[in-house]
Amino acid sequence: MDYGYEKKLLVGLVEGYRKSKKDTGENRTNRRTKLKPEKLYNKYHSNAGDYEKISAINDTVQKLKDKGFVTSEYESFGTDLTGIYLVDDKIDEIEEYLAEQYGYVSKDTKLQKLETLIREYENRSPICHEECGKLKIILESRKLPKSIEKSIEMLDDLFRVLSFVENNQKLMYIREVSMLVYGDSKYFENNTLEPLCTLLQKYNTVPIPGQTLSDGEYILSDEILKKYHVFKEPQKISIRGKALIRMCGKDIDISEFDEGIEFTVSELSKIECVQLLATTFMTIENRTSYLRYKKENTVTFYLGGYANRDQRDFIRKIYESNPSVTYLHFGDIDAGGFWIHHHLCQVTGVPFGMFHMSFEELMEPDYRKCQHPLTEGDITRMQELAVMPEYRDVIKYMLEHRVKLEQEIISLKLMEV
Repeated sequence: MDYGYEKKLLVGLVEGYRKSKKDTGENRTNRRTKLKPEKLYNKYHSNAGDYEKISAINDTVQKLKDKGFVTSEYESFGTDLTGIYLVDDKIDEIEEYLAEQYGYVSKDTKLQKLETLIREYENRSPICHEECGKLKIILESRKLPKSIEKSIEMLDDLFRVLSFVENNQKLMYIREVSMLVYGDSKYFENNTLEPLCTLLQKYNTVPIPGQTLSDGEYILSDEILKKYHVFKEPQKISIRGKALIRMCGKDIDISEFDEGIEFTVSELSKIECVQLLATTFMTIENRTSYLRYKKENTVTFYLGGYANRDQRDFIRKIYESNPSVTYLHFGDIDAGGFWIHHHLCQVTGVPFGMFHMSFEELMEPDYRKCQHPLTEGDITRMQELAVMPEYRDVIKYMLEHRVKLEQEIISLKLMEV
């Protein structure tokens, strides 16, 4: 039976060599590149080990010895392997073999791709030039950081849009940029928008998303793009419930619109104030829950994720005119949902409570079949939340039980009741 030991063994030895000082020319000793058999199968030396797997490893090592790729050492009294060693002179031949047999991409191939990338973009724009200068140092040292080793293709995509944006001189929307750069209207927003904004902010000394400025203001993630004449498509404000919106000296009663109203953000400057005729104002994270949830004494507002600048300004305007109303946020019970709530409170200055976003929902039998397991990324994003008093109890439950829950099932059940 083939357990894939040949590939694992050769890749382990090759990458061990390429990460060593022998590859960068700094080696002052003659230490051999070694792989222990238990790296291939952890029970290799155990009495409870699977005989077929142990035999497969031994056969693989012998096959590779016959090719001249490796040497090996055995126990003094026995046939078990104690070490498998790379034949250094065969490193290039082994990498060619791995590429032919398994599609392996060698370090030299990655460095060649990086060199091509540098030549392609170093003179395309000022920031491209600066970043390529840093990459040249990496290229010369032959020390590829993991972040770059795994993302050379993504670097290409990032430099493509970076050079376009830096040279752009006319008003463009994000999806138009995406079509011109990638031939796909959504690729930019889904893949390289945030890395691009982070890079532009670094060189323009603009605070990263969520960082407080000296006057207490917040910079939102895509604000920096406006300097380069790139804008998100005009957003709409969605609000439903009993409220009067004063525009140009006239009050507009939206109470009779069962599904609420939507208007583009360009109309915001015409709004003088908003008077709520209800006791509660609620922001809702997801569209389906916004459409589903309707209560007599609640004005609902579709957020759609992290509050953007226009949503923030509109919510502030509501709060200024209605400070005594109860303010709530209804979102997913996951890391993203809580960070959206935290961000909402920070950027608006409004003390939003949380609506049905507690561990009690996670304990509800009707919701358990809809729960999802936490990912490692979820757990990482929860670490900082776990020390904040408002999230501590629910985060503790989520981490203990490794679960999260989207809000759509909750809004559905609430309206059925």
